[in-house]
Amino acid sequence: MENFTPISAIMGGLLIGSAAMLTLWTNGRIAGISGILSGAMFPKQQDTLWRLLFVAGLILGGAVYAIASGDLEVITQASPVMSVIAGLLVGFGTRMGSGCTSGHGICGIARFSQRSLVATGTFMLAGFITVNVVRHV
Repeated sequence: MENFTPISAIMGGLLIGSAAMLTLWTNGRIAGISGILSGAMFPKQQDTLWRLLFVAGLILGGAVYAIASGDLEVITQASPVMSVIAGLLVGFGTRMGSGCTSGHGICGIARFSQRSLVATGTFMLAGFITVNVVRHV
């Protein structure tokens, strides 16, 4: 929270919401990152191009921001092994939960999906518990 500014939060929210809305309008698809990435890596239909472009936009957007802000330093507190384990657990969780935080939390809640409301509540509760255990226990 030390670098929080309301303007950047509002701008980020508007950009994420716009991307989710445009993805739904132009492709009829939910902008859930895990589903988009999975469909790009293991294509079942002929819709790989937009998925690859979406992922490339995520990466390029972060790179452009880092270069423009001059903040290119990446600080991690986890070892590479822990990062790999965490990534695998996140992948498992997105499969088990039928989607990720972006799909459920942004797109699902906006559509008043009961499944997404429960999933997002579960994500948040698990996050609160994890932070409390890691930092205080």
